[in-house]
Amino acid sequence: MTGESPKEQRADARRNRERILAVARGVVHEQGTEASLRDIARRAEVGLGTLYRHFPTREALLEALLRQGFDRLAGRAEALGESGEPYEALVEFLRELIGGAGAYRGLAGSMMATISDEQSPLHASCMAMRSAAGRLLERAQAEGRIREDIDGTDLFALANALSWITDQAPSLGSRRDHLFGLVMDGLTRDPE
Repeated sequence: MTGESPKEQRADARRNRERILAVARGVVHEQGTEASLRDIARRAEVGLGTLYRHFPTREALLEALLRQGFDRLAGRAEALGESGEPYEALVEFLRELIGGAGAYRGLAGSMMATISDEQSPLHASCMAMRSAAGRLLERAQAEGRIREDIDGTDLFALANALSWITDQAPSLGSRRDHLFGLVMDGLTRDPE
């Protein structure tokens, strides 16, 4: 992409960028993170040069998809934190996090790498999401529903492990809800 931010681009360029991202989301869901960029451009009805003007590398396209996802999840965590019971809000957020990461083959590994890479362009969005999720965790812990020895790193490691497992062994996809229940059982505080 040129030095322009998406807001500074012409209206037709912004539409092309958004169409590319929308199509890429679906194609990456179907084919994984190694999806054909040529196929994405064809389905978005733009030339390959247009795709590369907006996203010079596969990584740039994946970063844009991830940033949108992280920002959406951060907003969702904030909204859940303002409503509902703390434990249920955390469960709902984790289901969305796992479902989102599991929707794109290869994404769970990218998400974990981003969390620790402060130089990544996605680091700020990832940390905002993680911070919002951390507040959900703290509320559920204050309520006494989640073990006190769990922190945000544990939470994201477990969520990503579950996404990764179903990514690596699609035959386990139908067991995702059961596996999620087991993870939540492990996080839940034993009644005293």
